[in-house]
Amino acid sequence: MDIAALPPWGTTEHPQLTTTLDSLSATELARLNYTLGKWGESLDPAVTSAVQLYVWDVADHATYVSRGGDGHFIQRVPDAYRGTVLGHLGTMRAEAAANAVTDPAVGVSLAMSDQYAGQLTVTTKPASLTGQVTLTNGKFSDGSSTATLGQGTHEITGVPPAGSASYRVTATMTASAAKYGAGVDLFYTPGEQRILGAASFAPLTATASTPDIPIDFQPELTTQVASKFVQAGDPMVDGLDVRVTKHSWIQVGGKPVPVVADGVLYGPFDAQPAEANAPPEGAPVAGREQLTLTKPGGYQSPGTIRAPEAGFYTWVWSIDKDKQGANAKYLTGSFTDRFGRVAETAITPFQPEAVSRANGKLVKPGDRVTDTITVSSTNGAWLKHNGAPIPVIFEGTAYQVPGALPPVQGAEVPEDAVPLETVQVTASGPGEYSSPEVVLPAGGFVTWVWKVSKATQPEWVRPYIAADWQDDYGINVESHSVRWPLEITSEVREYNVHDKGRAFDRVTVSGFPDDHPEFEGDGHWKADEKTMTHTVYGPFERDTELTDDLDLGAAPVLTRITAPAKNGVYDLGYSDADRIQPTEPGYYVVVSHFKGDDRVQPFTSSPADIRERFFVPGKDQPVTVITQAQPSALVGDPFEDVALVQGTDIPAGAYLMFRAYGPQPDGEAPSCEAPFFTSEEIPVTQAGTYRSGATSTDRPGNVYWVETLYDRDGTVITAGTCGAPGETTVVSERPPGSPKPPTPETPPSPPLPELPTTGASDWLPLGIGVGAAAILLGATLLVGRKLAKRRRTDEPGEEVAIEELM
Repeated sequence: MDIAALPPWGTTEHPQLTTTLDSLSATELARLNYTLGKWGESLDPAVTSAVQLYVWDVADHATYVSRGGDGHFIQRVPDAYRGTVLGHLGTMRAEAAANAVTDPAVGVSLAMSDQYAGQLTVTTKPASLTGQVTLTNGKFSDGSSTATLGQGTHEITGVPPAGSASYRVTATMTASAAKYGAGVDLFYTPGEQRILGAASFAPLTATASTPDIPIDFQPELTTQVASKFVQAGDPMVDGLDVRVTKHSWIQVGGKPVPVVADGVLYGPFDAQPAEANAPPEGAPVAGREQLTLTKPGGYQSPGTIRAPEAGFYTWVWSIDKDKQGANAKYLTGSFTDRFGRVAETAITPFQPEAVSRANGKLVKPGDRVTDTITVSSTNGAWLKHNGAPIPVIFEGTAYQVPGALPPVQGAEVPEDAVPLETVQVTASGPGEYSSPEVVLPAGGFVTWVWKVSKATQPEWVRPYIAADWQDDYGINVESHSVRWPLEITSEVREYNVHDKGRAFDRVTVSGFPDDHPEFEGDGHWKADEKTMTHTVYGPFERDTELTDDLDLGAAPVLTRITAPAKNGVYDLGYSDADRIQPTEPGYYVVVSHFKGDDRVQPFTSSPADIRERFFVPGKDQPVTVITQAQPSALVGDPFEDVALVQGTDIPAGAYLMFRAYGPQPDGEAPSCEAPFFTSEEIPVTQAGTYRSGATSTDRPGNVYWVETLYDRDGTVITAGTCGAPGETTVVSERPPGSPKPPTPETPPSPPLPELPTTGASDWLPLGIGVGAAAILLGATLLVGRKLAKRRRTDEPGEEVAIEELM
């Protein structure tokens, strides 16, 4: 510094920062400091020579000028470097004048536009000064909290500490003071030249903080039901996933701020509701729950709401800021979940059941019946899938009730109940459905049992059904009475009854249940009818009046006889109580009638039944034959033909033969060429009924009967025609499960009452005479019969010896 002083070869003291030096001004000190700070440590002698010249010129200006200034002192520099040194000197003088400052400084300020966004403003002197800025609770736009900045405004974002309810953002700037400021470091060597260095000013610093910034946070949540399907009566539990979308969960006094969430369970709906921002107006509410939230993470609802009935139930959760009390200030705002989200919907399965009504309370074997079921959900709505009711398969089984009485209602099907057929009905929603037809094969009671089995449903349907279901066995309105068909066969003992004589009839009744007529009814099924009636109609002038369409209401009545309505063989006319005693000549017929009840079909025998006729002669009658074949039979069952021979002049030795042809398919023209059955020769001694004897077939079809009446020589007196009315037996296949009807045992005929009332007086001598005549006549009849038979069977012209026939 001191041009004229001795060189500093002595002991130099530690440098001291000085801001006053001799008479130098602050500006001169600042310029010295700038030049020393910027170029003083250079290793280039041309630069350091220029620095020395600048220091002498400023710090010891008078001496420097008195000795000739730049022109003098530059001569100490080798010629080759003088221009370079002077150039550096000029630059130093210019820059120092422009940039040196006596009072360098940095400043920072913070301004927040909201809880998080803000600006940092940096001021420097000189303007070119830069420094490192560090943010506390904040970050720059590049995400860092430290940056080297110069003068200007910079965007920052507040980063509050986790859980804090308020915070401050602080900015601290540090800038190096080298080469700035009015001062230098002075190195002092006593008695010798002083040495100057750049001032060792402390770094420049500045700090700024925002006011206390109160902050809030925003909790939100999504939910998913704990179980998609919830049975009626079970708790409805929802799982909540809580998150914070702004800041973090605030803590006050070291404890998290509690937030109350409200859950509303809407339902039941019969289908998945459409997703929406809010529930529809008037949406049903199944219940409400509250849950206190204290942190992000998973929660479960309390489960206090139990599924009341079938339906879709959907949760909507909300956080209402206004309901948080003193903690409301910590929440940014309210939150409400969307309505109808599938993940937030639980389903309570429905219980499909049916009430059935048998179509046809009273039916007969072979009828095709159906059952009507009214289906519904018994625990709420019938649920829908994709807008349509969920289809449910109902299975109905028709059971043959054991025994002959109505079924007893119960939860279980008896082991001896026989399943006849199982049918299915697919219900596409509540309503009425008819089952497929079922054939009822035999007499008795048949009852329906309906059920819903989850295992028989399509796999996707099963979760929507609450449980398997089956109705009771033996419900009366779900039952049919397959009324037993009666079979009544009867035949009067004699066809001809003398005037004032008596007629006798044997009636064979079968088809009643064995316990008929003991059933007294049960409120739904009526009691058995106790009796049946046998009415003797007549007299009729001509037998042609006795047809199936005879008006019985207008027909003359001889007498009515009442008998028990039960199976058995009944002999009518043998007592005074049931006396059958015609008073006028003509034709009479016995008609049996049962009015029917809830277990047995009505029955009225045909007035055209030739076995039930008798005749009181009034004058000579020609010989005629009327036949009546059994109208129907089942394969394997016996059937027969009956002929009524009438007339007063039947030739001695006459006989009947019956032939059966077929069976032929229905619809084909009757053909009577080769009989499969031919009866024995049946002697005809008087007017009356004669039976063919039983036959049967092993296949179904129409069987055509032809009867022929011969005289003793085999000459045809009268013959039937193939396919004549009343001469066809229709043989049908036996329905499955149809038993053969029991046939009552036939007791011996009771003894005739006292004979004078029969119209056959003096019968004993006549009988003896007839017996003797029969012995004498037997050989003649036998020979004549065989001759006639051979004449019908042998080839023409063949001679037959009497010995062979005998």
